[in-house]
Formats: sequence, structure tokens, C-alpha cells
Amino acid sequence: MPETTEFVILSFEGPDDYALAGGLGTRVRGLASNLAARGYDTHLFFVGDPNEPGVEAWGPPDFPGKLYYHRWCQWISHHYPGGVYDGELNKLRDFENSIPHFVTENIVRPAAAKGKMTIIMAEEWHTAQTTINLSDYLWRCGLRNNALLLWNANNIYSFERINWGALNFVSNITTVSKYMKHQMWSLGINPTVIPNGIPDNFFKTPLRKKGERPLHESAGADMVLLKIGRFSPDKRWEMAIRALAILKDRGKRPCLIMKGGSEPYGGEVHRIISELGLSMASVNLKENTFKSLTGTLKSIKPADIYNVQQMMPEDLLKPLYAECDAVLANSGHEPFGLVGLEVMAARGIAFLGATGEDYAIPFKNSIMLETEDPYEIVSYITYLHNYPMRSSEMRRCARSAAAFYSWDSVIKHNLIPRLVFIREQKEI
Repeated sequence: MPETTEFVILSFEGPDDYALAGGLGTRVRGLASNLAARGYDTHLFFVGDPNEPGVEAWGPPDFPGKLYYHRWCQWISHHYPGGVYDGELNKLRDFENSIPHFVTENIVRPAAAKGKMTIIMAEEWHTAQTTINLSDYLWRCGLRNNALLLWNANNIYSFERINWGALNFVSNITTVSKYMKHQMWSLGINPTVIPNGIPDNFFKTPLRKKGERPLHESAGADMVLLKIGRFSPDKRWEMAIRALAILKDRGKRPCLIMKGGSEPYGGEVHRIISELGLSMASVNLKENTFKSLTGTLKSIKPADIYNVQQMMPEDLLKPLYAECDAVLANSGHEPFGLVGLEVMAARGIAFLGATGEDYAIPFKNSIMLETEDPYEIVSYITYLHNYPMRSSEMRRCARSAAAFYSWDSVIKHNLIPRLVFIREQKEI
């Protein structure tokens, strides 16, 4: 209950542009704000923008709970302007050594004096040693029974750096999908699955008028595909691009809107595009809006691939997801698949891999790809193109399924009951 519980979230990534590097920043922002919206006082610690306040009250004034952003390692970040992972090891050492004392003395101890339990949720390998150090410090202060420690795995990155024996002893280990749970069994760990959530805003994507297709008209295409993600072989960029080429060879008029990163594999992606004889145009938006995107596509020379240069915010992504014929979130390894769920909430057609996407029901609310064969994408896109009523039904079911994964639903129907059980086990 909010009257007896306070939350602390520990994460390297966070909601600042400086700290947003992937899905983790989105996760902790959504989790923290929705806990506060449910009445829980919540503290989010992350490696934040060095030019923003060190501690900042966040959220609308009508939130029943207080939300505080604690931007950590700022004195180091001033020397590393490249973002959260610039100067990573220096920040990591500072995080591990300074967080335990601060959280204990400034949050756990005052909460305990009020009869409140502090639930500390740490995210990813960067916070593993911090969790161990925090538990040790709480014991020395006689406050260990006033805090419940959870450590969450969103991915398998840097698992080899973690002292699993110590981490498993001092905390309750959680993860985001059954796929990740099975990955961790080999380490002798049996984590509790607490899925990711998505913001309510994705459910507020406006419906288009019947027959209205501004994106298709602007791109001059009868099929519009979308792929967003890091340039990594895991994301199966080659599969997506070759599928586009096959559709074009079959006489269709497809186009792919893409947004990659700055990773070296991007050079290989561009080489494949050139090898297949596909044309590509850079898209520079005056504003990060859907209207600006359609206007820009209309004004430039038609191409097979439109390479968007800017970041794509939520307000641009929602109508984009809703109109595209397919959003290719076809990763070979996906611990959870947050993008796919956002696509579904916006009534989009998500083409997913077949790993951590627990929410997906093949051909009911999404398409799951079982191979790396580009012809599998081609086959399913062609099927949906030929049977538009089937596509419409899938979009409706996608939105209904995604509703179970709103942050409000995840917290109410999964996180809180799990925490009740974990706390009861602690008291036995």
C-alpha cells in the first residue's frame, strides 16, 4: 500500500536525452511515473544530464505520489558529453560506491522511521554490484529488514561480469519474459517474470478515416514497411532489406522507412542495399511530426528506402505504426520486444521474432517469424495485402492484447501481487 511502501529504482539509463540509449530508459521512466500515479513515493536514480538539476521533483501536481529524479555521476558526466555510456567504467565505479550510502541514509532510514518499507528495484548488470553493496551497507546499519531488494535482467548483456552467487543471495532476481527466464536457468537462477509495460499514450493513437492513407500517397507506394533499431546483425536488417527487394521484383511498389543507429554494422547494411540495386534517399525532417514526414516524402525523389536522420519521438511513431503495412521488429534475439508491443497498442501490424515476445499470438494479434528467410516476410505481407479484412481484424486484436501490458495493468495485476508474495516469503 502507498501508505506503507516507498520505491527506489536504480538504473544507468533514464528519461533524459543524455541517458536514453535504448529500451531501458523508456522502461524505468514508465515504471517510475506509473508507480507515482498510483500513490507511491518513488525515487529514480540514473546517470542523467550533467546540466540538469541533481534532484528534481517530476510529474504533474495531481499525482498522488511524489516522483523524484536523482541524476547521478553528474560530476563525471561533465567530462563525458557523449551520453550515458561515455566514460562508462568511471561512472560505474562511482555508482557502486556512492549509491548504497545515499539510498540508505536519505531514503531507507527516514522511511523506516515512518514505519514504511522501501522496495528497491535495480536494473541490468550495471547495478548488480551496487545491489550487493547496498545490501551489505543496510545490514551494517541494522536496516536490512526495512528494505526489499529486487534486481531485474532486461537482457543477457555482460552476464559474465555478474557475481551471481552473491546477487542471488542478497536480492530477489526478476526478468521480463519466459524466454529470459529460460536463458537464466543455465546460470542456476530461477527469476520471477515481471513484464515490461507501455505508456497509455500509445493507446490514444487517433483512428484514420476510412480509405485515408497519407503515408502511402506521399511515398508513392502500395506497401509501406518500417524498421527501427540498432544496426546489429541480431536485428536482422539483411532479412528485411532482401524481403523489400523480392517484393519489388514481384511487381509490387513497396518502400521501407528505416531508422538505424551509428553502429559499424550500418556500413554492411548500406552495402547490401547497394548490392541489391535498391535506391535510398536521406530524409531530414524540419519537425519531428507525422505531417512533416509525409510532406518531406512528397517533396523528394521517390526511393525504395527512406533513411530518416532524426530521432523519431512518440508523437511521430504512433501514426506511423498505425498506417504501415508492417513494422519489422524481426530480431533474432529479443528479451521482451517493447517496440512490438507499442506497435500493437497503436493498432499496427508487428512482424516479430520468436523469442521474448510473450504477448504475441501468431496471426491473431501479430506475425511471428520463425526463420531468417526473407521469403517468410514476403509471404505474410502478401497474404495481408491480399486479405485486407484479415489485416483489420489483426489490428483490432493487437490493440486489445496490448492493453494487458499498459504500465497501469502490469503494476496492478503483476508487480504488486508478486511483491506481496516476495515480502511474505521474507517474513517466514
